Amino acid sequence: MFTPGRLLPVLCLAVATPAVAALGGPAASVEADRRALAASRLPTVARAGYQVHEAEVGGTRVREYLSAAGVVFGVAWEGLAQPDLDTLLGAYAPAWREADRRAPRVPGRRSRTVMAPHLVVERWGHMRHVQGRAWDPDLLPPGVTADAIR
Repeated sequence: MFTPGRLLPVLCLAVATPAVAALGGPAASVEADRRALAASRLPTVARAGYQVHEAEVGGTRVREYLSAAGVVFGVAWEGLAQPDLDTLLGAYAPAWREADRRAPRVPGRRSRTVMAPHLVVERWGHMRHVQGRAWDPDLLPPGVTADAIR
């Protein structure tokens, strides 16, 4: 049964949470992500069939890959620290967290690949030089492979 009292907490969360689309989001989400990360904008690079939007935050470079259709199909990072993946992964973040929690840990291994439905997240590196990338295989533009996301 619906009661107005049940709607209030949901509305409060909707107002308090920033609307960041990130991976899988529209072109406007690139700027929203930059603001949410408090990152400085770097030049955009045009590639065959997509664009790479770069930003830097605290010694870490973040790249968001935008298809010609205007959808973010991948993100990558490299630098001193891992950026806020909840911001970069947007709606994919809960699936990533759950898959990461379930994935087996390999002692001594510095790389990690986590797969969830419609999502691949790879992380590697060492202290003060971490790297990673994430993408939705279903969103890759025609003729573009995951190798383009670096």
